[in-house]
Amino acid sequence: MKKLKIIVEKHPEGYVAYPVGLKGVVVGEGDTYEEALENVKSAIKFHIETFGEEVFETDEIKETFVAEVVV
Repeated sequence: MKKLKIIVEKHPEGYVAYPVGLKGVVVGEGDTYEEALENVKSAIKFHIETFGEEVFETDEIKETFVAEVVV
């Protein structure tokens, strides 16, 4: 088992969740925060079962930051 950091975004239509430190695209959605987390957890398990342990980034991510910039 590996511990992953998950980003959860709240949108007008619901929640979107995705992991940090995983190769490939893995996303979960839900009407609630908890539902989005459960869906992304299920998607991560499927991703690992499909592509194997090499989907994990080699370096452990110590911290995750959210920053805002103007472009």
